[in-house]
Amino acid sequence: MGKIKMTANIVRQEMIATDIYSMIIEAKDIAKEAKPGQFVDLYSADGSKLLPRPISLCEIDKVAGTLRLVYRVAGKGTLEFSRLTSDHTIDVLGPLGNGFNLENGKAILIGGGIGIPPMLQLAKELNCEKSIVLGYRDEEFLSAEFKPYGEVYMSSDSGTIGVKGTVMDAIKEYGIEGTHIYACGPTPMLRAIQQYALENGIRAQLSLEERMACGVGACLACVCKSKEIDAHSMVHNKRICKDGPVFYAEEVEL
Repeated sequence: MGKIKMTANIVRQEMIATDIYSMIIEAKDIAKEAKPGQFVDLYSADGSKLLPRPISLCEIDKVAGTLRLVYRVAGKGTLEFSRLTSDHTIDVLGPLGNGFNLENGKAILIGGGIGIPPMLQLAKELNCEKSIVLGYRDEEFLSAEFKPYGEVYMSSDSGTIGVKGTVMDAIKEYGIEGTHIYACGPTPMLRAIQQYALENGIRAQLSLEERMACGVGACLACVCKSKEIDAHSMVHNKRICKDGPVFYAEEVEL
């Protein structure tokens, strides 16, 4: 089954950190098809806001038919979403993009900032030894929910949470090792992880963050440089929304 557009009931919503919200929606058909690393498009009720907002999947409950979306308020669209309650519905399209491939081996899961939420469902589904590295600015969220699934390590800009510095500083500080890396976060973080993985022969999957427009690969607004020529555009790029957001480290240039 392909992507589905539907009106979803909001089960509940709460603020879990400053400007960070956790929303659970009832979307049975989408949940049935979704996998870790994919995302959905949420649509504003304001007709003047034509473009949807892409939100990654934090948790997928196929039995209950629900999706958990954890997002940061970053503009008028997400501010509107943050004010919704269980009395509201929201239009949603998904599941979108290509998610993570679940592979065997000792895994290192790395999430930075709002790239942390999509790693939770991945942590639940990976059936292997896992080290989980979470990078924050200065406020912690979701970390306790990762603890049942692996050893959790943290870093922060201020040093008030875990190691002072980046997720790479935490990996070096704690001597974290693995055969596979799965990561999501801002481009500078992913660039450092990509370099580390390629230099050390570690297989790495990177989920790229990028502003999107259509969310389905038609507009070419969210491209990244690729090693190979893209069959759609015939140039060295990949559409993050359609070909990604997850890529192997050797596929893309950051």
